[in-house]
Amino acid sequence: MVTIDRILVPIDFSSYSKEALQYAVPFARKFKAEILLLHVVEPAIYPADFNFGQVGLPSIEDELRSKAVDELNKLADQETKRRARSTIMVRVGKPFIEIITAAKEEQIDLIIMATHGHSGIEQILFGSTAERVVRKAHCPVLTVRTREMSEVTAETEKKLTSDKPKGKKTEQN
Repeated sequence: MVTIDRILVPIDFSSYSKEALQYAVPFARKFKAEILLLHVVEPAIYPADFNFGQVGLPSIEDELRSKAVDELNKLADQETKRRARSTIMVRVGKPFIEIITAAKEEQIDLIIMATHGHSGIEQILFGSTAERVVRKAHCPVLTVRTREMSEVTAETEKKLTSDKPKGKKTEQN
């Protein structure tokens, strides 16, 4: 039998990631699992001059990390309070790498994350965080499509099925 004790939900504070958290809470309740909310702060690196290369700004990272902790605590309180156990974690780095690393280090059984982000040329150049996590994670990854996307898909499907010609039978002599 499959046991799920720990669920990782990456949070970037978009409505998409918050929907993934809302989806994760019933899973946590069903399996009596703990939810780990993870936010990844991307390093603040700015180009300097040619002599020094790139320069990191740790004070900005510290401020972003502190703000993320506050926001994650609020989100955990709003979405999981009395419904599921939860903890928070903030890491600094490339999101897909930190998600995969945290999942392994924290012995995560399931990752639940939203599918959203880049489209078009950005998708080609940078790829999708969710796609990379799905390909490289050690555990199962459940990707959650946003409600907006589901509604568009359902609406499109209705249009397609209503545009189909009705199957009228014709009598032949």
